[in-house]
Amino acid sequence: MNASLVIVGAGPRGTGVLERLAANLPSLYGDRPLDIHLVDPYPPGAGRVWRREQSPLLWMNSTAEDVTMFTDTSVEQEGPVRPGPTLAQWARTDGRTFVSRQDQGGYLRWFYEQSLAALPPSVTVHEHRHTALRVSGSRDGRQQVWLAGRPTPLLADLVVLTLGHLESEPSPEQRELSDFAARHGLTHLPPAFTADSDLSVLKPGEPVLVRGFGLAFVDLMVLLTEGRGGRYTTGADGRLTYRPSGREPVLHVGSRRGVPYHSKIGYPPDGERPPLPRFFGPEQVDELLARPGRITFRRDVWPLIVKELGFAHYHRLFTAHPERTRMHRPDFEEKYDAADPAGAALQALVTAAVPDPADRLDPAALDQPLAGIRYRDGEALQEGLRGYIEADLARRHDPAHSPDLAVSHALLSVYGQLVRLGDLGPWWHGFFSYLASGPPGPRLRQLLALSRAGVVRFLGAGTTVTADERRGVFSAGSASVPGERVEARALVEARLPEPTVEHTRDALLRGLYVDGAAATPAGLLAVSAADARILDRAGRPHPRRFALGPHTDARSSGAFARPGTNAPAFRQNDAAARALLTFLRDRAGAPAAVPVSAPTPEESHATGH
Repeated sequence: MNASLVIVGAGPRGTGVLERLAANLPSLYGDRPLDIHLVDPYPPGAGRVWRREQSPLLWMNSTAEDVTMFTDTSVEQEGPVRPGPTLAQWARTDGRTFVSRQDQGGYLRWFYEQSLAALPPSVTVHEHRHTALRVSGSRDGRQQVWLAGRPTPLLADLVVLTLGHLESEPSPEQRELSDFAARHGLTHLPPAFTADSDLSVLKPGEPVLVRGFGLAFVDLMVLLTEGRGGRYTTGADGRLTYRPSGREPVLHVGSRRGVPYHSKIGYPPDGERPPLPRFFGPEQVDELLARPGRITFRRDVWPLIVKELGFAHYHRLFTAHPERTRMHRPDFEEKYDAADPAGAALQALVTAAVPDPADRLDPAALDQPLAGIRYRDGEALQEGLRGYIEADLARRHDPAHSPDLAVSHALLSVYGQLVRLGDLGPWWHGFFSYLASGPPGPRLRQLLALSRAGVVRFLGAGTTVTADERRGVFSAGSASVPGERVEARALVEARLPEPTVEHTRDALLRGLYVDGAAATPAGLLAVSAADARILDRAGRPHPRRFALGPHTDARSSGAFARPGTNAPAFRQNDAAARALLTFLRDRAGAPAAVPVSAPTPEESHATGH
């Protein structure tokens, strides 16, 4: 039998691994025969999230020029660089536009076809539009991958899980809310992919509580407004006005921060970039990994991140806007280098060198912009939040505030280092997304128009939702307007499910966990940082099983990336592909036969990823 590799998940991450296999095959595996099986119920390349069968109203939240699936010389990898067009170049569109997810799906499908074409004739690729249910087999023998609707398994020397985002079983809180809704005839939509949710249960004109103010909310906002026939008109002053169709519900939205994610930056980069990494690079990560005991994010990692973000911010301020500083840059940077990242001397230095507080970086204030702010009533909150969003839009589109762009670059650099440290909890991922992965500016202008039209109402920071048994409704309040509450018969959790292996609805991933795969305290699948091999609870890497993506503790910021950023996902894909090919080369011609066991009845009826 030919050597065989099964990739479960044929979306952008699985396709990225396929491209790296094609790039590394000539040097590591030669022209030996190889069967590659791609398993996914959704179309290869686009996968579930980027498939064409979704509303054309849904956009990417990155500009077309900031999206590539191709490696470049910035990527620190052993395999060869295979350059190619960005999404903007492929689509022949303005690089600053935000294209639809359907268009991105077309780019991903094309990239998949290019990856297939790059494989030599000795490699055969088999597509399986099925759901993988289970992986069985010993550590030393061939693996069996069981598929829904198929009586016999795929036999594999190696298995790679690139599952992407997955559904999860509801948490105890979500189960309680769903049970409450069922008892009282209410509507509760738990965390899910907005594009796949049944929003028809949300009735025109009715108040709907929405918990979550990130990208899932933006999708919800679009589908319940323009998606129901509403439209925007632009006045002579450039201001948007929303014209309702009459089919919209009224969305009362709140979250922990109480504000939407920051707008994507709307000006092109120019001038000198900060030299990154500086204070949080491979050397600092090596030192953290060498320390005895467990690494704590807030104590050990966060101070280094703050210093790295601050360095990028002030480097840009001193180089691009020196008139707003009081010190020569070499003197500032010498003292900045020597200052303890968690000490008072650093703050004193910044205060002396940067006179305007608006020009200083304050991560705590960025994370909680409404902390301590109280509004007299709900209407004052609406006015205050509109002012906040307008100011954010103005700042993020004004190059006078270009240190913000430098901080975005630093955030990407930090993310690239953090993948080596494993799972450090969910806070960082949320903070990164809030600052660097927010919605396009036009979406926030639409949000303002919806707010003025009364279709969206803001709840404020520290939003809490309770189930009022006496009145039989959901009730929401916030710290921003103490004492005021909003009642509704519908509640939407506008966020993605938590990617935990213990509570995932994916039978394959849950089965690996039951069989002994290790999970982090936050519930992510533990993998080797070097090559993405799945770890068991004794910390041993499985020789034949690999995993990459958001369900692992080596998750990166995305399966595709901004060009020239040494993307962690691309580095991981290359390392994994080389490990796969090296294993197959070393084992060539000697596959071990293993007994085959049948799937359980429950597995035979499992549904898709």
